[in-house]
Amino acid sequence: MSVNLHDVANDLEKAIRQSDDYTNLKNLYAAVNADQGSKQLFERFRTMQMELQQKQMMGQEITEEEVQQAQQTVAIVQQDQNIAKLMEAEQRMSMVIGELNKIIMKPLEELYGAAE
Repeated sequence: MSVNLHDVANDLEKAIRQSDDYTNLKNLYAAVNADQGSKQLFERFRTMQMELQQKQMMGQEITEEEVQQAQQTVAIVQQDQNIAKLMEAEQRMSMVIGELNKIIMKPLEELYGAAE
């Protein structure tokens, strides 16, 4: 019996969208966007995050000043309850996706042998 993996993947996508973790994440993201202060702070944080990741991917060195600036921004962001809750929900969703990825990759790991 042949299985259409794309159909299974689409079913998984629907299941993720219907999950409590995703619904919670979506609601918390809406709460951040509904509060102008939280929204601006979160956008600043995301922009900084993307800029630093881009520098790393391009092999550029991150300066001490950028590290300090990032640490200050994170400290401010963590004090915003809307953003703090959103980040916790993002972390939970990331863990779920990581677990799903392990399950998906299991046949290949078994085929090639897990790294020992």
